[in-house]
Amino acid sequence: MMNMAVTMQELSPIPPLLSNKKRAVAFTTPLNYAGRLSHLLQLKGWSPLCCPTIVVEPSPQTKASIQFFLSTKAQSNDNKKTPLEDFSAIAFTSRAGILAFSETLMRNEETPLEPYGENFTVSALGKDAELLNEDFLSKLCKKTQRIRVTVPPVATPTGLVESLGVGRGRRVLCPVPLVAGLVEPPVVPNFLRDLALRDWVPVKVHAYETRWAGPRCAERVVRRSEGEEGLDAIVFTSTGEVEGLLKSLRELGLDWRLLKERYPGLVVAAHGPVTASGAERLGIRVDVVSSRFHSFDGVVDALALRWSASE
Repeated sequence: MMNMAVTMQELSPIPPLLSNKKRAVAFTTPLNYAGRLSHLLQLKGWSPLCCPTIVVEPSPQTKASIQFFLSTKAQSNDNKKTPLEDFSAIAFTSRAGILAFSETLMRNEETPLEPYGENFTVSALGKDAELLNEDFLSKLCKKTQRIRVTVPPVATPTGLVESLGVGRGRRVLCPVPLVAGLVEPPVVPNFLRDLALRDWVPVKVHAYETRWAGPRCAERVVRRSEGEEGLDAIVFTSTGEVEGLLKSLRELGLDWRLLKERYPGLVVAAHGPVTASGAERLGIRVDVVSSRFHSFDGVVDALALRWSASE
């Protein structure tokens, strides 16, 4: 059972702390998202320390995998239908999945969906859904009225499944990561299982790679512990980041317990319960979990709440 000292309900954004100390906050977010989180930390008056422990990006292999579903050349008959026409929905569990799919989609001259046909659902989580804009939808189908966009009120894979409703044997395309050099968290397998339990036929496509950032990716956090600068918090936004940090610590001759001894007041914050659960499973006690995890604002505000309560 997770040991979560702080969970945050729907709160108004908390202003910067009135403190003489400029708190240092490390975060292990991939570079794709690091700018957004760093900006929010700076708005609180804190000093961000970017320490990516995983790399998230498309590869030639994943681009080809997506293209297969968007091209008429994938079909052996002459009806000029794309494989995507055999689906009723696309379910995006990550921003990286949308970006990778969109990059391939935008290169195509023809839209993969015909203007007329049954309603087609595209679903995404939280702020990720802002990427499902008119440009995206019009490249998917010339008649965008055919597309129904759903965003679950709770930004979790479970919420995504619920938002899609009962599948009735229909197919749903699931752009997910190809995990390399890390243990695949149970999030995607559980998501696919839950879809099947709702009578969907989930078909996964590897839309991008998630891989370890390498043996020295935790070096900035370790080096800081060797001086007198200190570190007040570390923010994890996915389970893969946690594993990546732990692997790097081992390569650098440390483990989590020794790092915590160097930073005795370190607060561990997780972006949502899924990340918190993954961190706890890997042996890291989580102090702060945001219940507003549709965007990074939630975990940053939850961290501010933790410190404001202790001052």
